[in-house]
Amino acid sequence: MRKVSMLAAGVLLAISGCAKETTSYQNNNAEITQEVVNRADVDLVVDQYTKAFINHQPAMATSLKLDSDQYGAYENRLPDYSVAGMQAMQIDMTRAAAQLKQLQSASLSDKDRLHVQVNEVIARYYAGDSVFAAGYIDTWGGHLPYIVNQISGPLMDIPGVLQNQHEVNNASDAEAYVARLSAFATMVNQVNEKVLSDAKRGVILPKPLFPNTLSYLTKYTQSKAAEHVLVTSLAQKLANTPNVSDTQTQALLLSATQVLEQQVYPAFERVTATMKSLENQASEQVGIWSQPNGEAFYQHAITYLADSDMTAQQIHDIGLAEVARITQRMDEILKDNGYTKGSVSERMKQLNEEPRFLFEDSDEGRQALLDFLAGEIETINKKAPQYFSTLPPQKVEVKRIPVEVEAGAPGGYYYGPSLDGSRPGVFAINLKDMKAVPSFGLKTLTYHEAVPGHHFQIALNMLQTDIGLMRQNASFNGYIEGWALYSELLAYEMGMYEGDPFGDLGRLQAEAYRAARLVVDTGLHYKKWSRQQAIEYFAEATGSAMSDVVPAIDRYIAWPGQALGYKLGMLKFEALRKDAQQALGSKFDMTAFHDEILLKGARPLALVEQDIAKWVEKRKAM
Repeated sequence: MRKVSMLAAGVLLAISGCAKETTSYQNNNAEITQEVVNRADVDLVVDQYTKAFINHQPAMATSLKLDSDQYGAYENRLPDYSVAGMQAMQIDMTRAAAQLKQLQSASLSDKDRLHVQVNEVIARYYAGDSVFAAGYIDTWGGHLPYIVNQISGPLMDIPGVLQNQHEVNNASDAEAYVARLSAFATMVNQVNEKVLSDAKRGVILPKPLFPNTLSYLTKYTQSKAAEHVLVTSLAQKLANTPNVSDTQTQALLLSATQVLEQQVYPAFERVTATMKSLENQASEQVGIWSQPNGEAFYQHAITYLADSDMTAQQIHDIGLAEVARITQRMDEILKDNGYTKGSVSERMKQLNEEPRFLFEDSDEGRQALLDFLAGEIETINKKAPQYFSTLPPQKVEVKRIPVEVEAGAPGGYYYGPSLDGSRPGVFAINLKDMKAVPSFGLKTLTYHEAVPGHHFQIALNMLQTDIGLMRQNASFNGYIEGWALYSELLAYEMGMYEGDPFGDLGRLQAEAYRAARLVVDTGLHYKKWSRQQAIEYFAEATGSAMSDVVPAIDRYIAWPGQALGYKLGMLKFEALRKDAQQALGSKFDMTAFHDEILLKGARPLALVEQDIAKWVEKRKAM
């Protein structure tokens, strides 16, 4: 058994909540901090904090297919979204962050110091804003202000985990699934409690977001329980499980149906009734500034979701300048291809309506679109070795966002593979409105969500087994979304738009879209814009169809600050590469540069900048 240093032991005890030992440790702080702490000691501390986090997030454990012997039984549990549940999560993560900060005072190697620093930021991310008590802690988005809304939250996320990620390989797995359906009903009631508690604090979902939110809630329970996707998906899983008898299958499906009908549906009806009653109290003011402590909460979002120390005004100004620059280039391409009349926005809307850029609004058309995307992934993967020396072995698939949730879902998103690689990464695309997905924009969406964007970054991140579970799955928004947007530019440099000026227009339109996000997000949450003002600006700046613009603005209302990470992160990666190229000249190696960014895992952009500076100095000496 390895001996643990006094500092590591003290921190470990503090994270475990042993108050007596914590006091003793603090009283002897001057003496203890002189000790040398090695990586094994650090790992003990990080492991304890990781297990505390996973204990709060059993659904995430399922998504990652974690070993229950190591992380405890989670197969029949779900997160606690009650007021007490969120507070417990925040207390544990705040305590861990403080102790990880203290650990950095020890003598650590550069690699180990980076490890502790990144884990501290992750812990603070999940600790959330201590002043803004409303909302909930999300494993992806950190502290989000509205636990029930039109686009995300436990009532949408957890059913997805049950349907797509809870595996059924035997009767025990199926029984755990049914137990989780009952736990889901409990969780829905907890969410209802949290909504009511937040409302008492004066935090209520903005009124314009209620229609789509209520639409989702009511539609989710419209089908007969036996025909609900949470029952039919179990039936499909059992059909592929030969060691479960027909008698067992029928009993399990009957139990699932009864739980849904008697527990889940009534719980959803209670939430729906709560939301209907709150709609009358909700405000037309949509910015987070209008909520109690909302202005400070927005700065919290800028710090953690934008990964920036800039002010909201500075970000707003950058957005305006970038929109102007990108729009000028789009104008040049449009004119070169015979589109000369009207604003750039008007001409892009004209392209949206042209049949040559639209897939057929049918099952066949949707399948043709999915096949096209799969072809783009195959093509760019062949070019990738010229730009990346390390490629992820995990596959990526393209799927349609389920019809049941597409009304409030974004245009596309990615969710990563399982840690063991047995389940591939998935690029999910919203095909509700085929006019919202013209062909000239699909390449860029694919490079962003799949290759070399989210799939490369997240899959490679998961392969770094020496950085620990928390870092393998870290949600550094500026890094992750910044990389994905940088990947769109990289795909252009890889020649993926050669001979395709309209595809390049789609790329520039996507970049303008992210630049315009800087303007509307700060406009809504800092400059007190109305929803309509944001819609009008965004439509003009991006030339996107209104069917895309309106839900996009509603997304930014529900997720203050999240939209800032894309463009700010991209600008950072562009600047780091440009500076490195200038400093190194012929010694610059693109594949090595990308390895330096990706193989240390997702982390704060300031730490990426430090790493690239050290990398440049090492290559200069080569």
